[in-house]
Amino acid sequence: MSETHHHDHACHGHTHGHHGGHSHGPVLTIRAHSGLSGDIMLAGLMRMTEISSEDFEARLASIMPELAGSVELVRHEVNHIGGWHARVNLPHQHEHRTLGDILGIIGRSGLSERGKELSAATFSLLAKAEAAVHGKAPEDVHFHEVGALDSILDICMACELFAMLAPEHFVVSPLPVADGHVHCAHGIIPVPAPAVLELMEGVPVRPFPARGETVTPTAMALLKALGAEFGPWPAMRVEKRALAYGTKVFEGAPNGALFAFGPAEHD
Repeated sequence: MSETHHHDHACHGHTHGHHGGHSHGPVLTIRAHSGLSGDIMLAGLMRMTEISSEDFEARLASIMPELAGSVELVRHEVNHIGGWHARVNLPHQHEHRTLGDILGIIGRSGLSERGKELSAATFSLLAKAEAAVHGKAPEDVHFHEVGALDSILDICMACELFAMLAPEHFVVSPLPVADGHVHCAHGIIPVPAPAVLELMEGVPVRPFPARGETVTPTAMALLKALGAEFGPWPAMRVEKRALAYGTKVFEGAPNGALFAFGPAEHD
C-alpha cells in the first residue's frame, strides 16, 4: 500500500461465476501473503491481462484527464526476490467527494460497461461501510482519502482490468491481519480500519506477524465487489503468474501477493 493509499478496501461476494461449477472457465487466484491494497491489485491485474501501455493509458485518460501518465508498472525487488509494482505518481488532492460525485465520474468515463458496473459497486460498498461506521446515509458520506485521485485510479482501473480478464471463478486466500494503527483523516485509528472491519463479515482471516495495516479499504471493497470466494488454491492450470508488491514495508516480510490465472482443472 502506498503512503497515499490509506483508504484501500478488500471484500467478497458473488457477482461472477454464472456458468456453473463444472466448466473449465478461467480462474483467477490471489494469494495474499502480507496483505492487499489498491496498488497491489493494480499491478497484479496489469500482469494478468498483459495490457499494453498504450491501451492502459487510453483507458486511464478516459476516466479523468488528470490520470494520464500517472502509472508505471516496474520491476521491483524485496529481499532479493523480484516482482512487480505499480508506481503511481499523482498530485495530492484533498477533495472531499460524495458517492454521487464519484458515480458521476464513473458514468461519464470511457470504461467498458462491465468496468463501470464493478467500479460503481466498489464505491457503493465503501460508502455503505463508511456510513455504517459514522452513522450516516451512504449518499451523505464524504470520502477523504478514498475520494482522492489515486483511489479513483486504483478502483476504476482494477475493475476495468478484471472485466477484461473476465474470470469465471475468483478465489482469494484468507486475509492476513495484524494489530497496530493507521493515520487517516479521522486521526490515529486501529487496524483493521473501521470500514475494512465493516466489510469483513464472513471473510476468513489469519494472523500476520507484523504491525500495521495489511488490508486497505480499497482492497477490501474491491474483493467484495469483484465477487471473491475465499479458500485454498483452486484446481487450475497456471498460465499467467506474478508477484505484485505494495509500497508499505513490513520488517522481515515482503509486502506482496501472488496472482495466478488459467483454466480450471477437474478430476
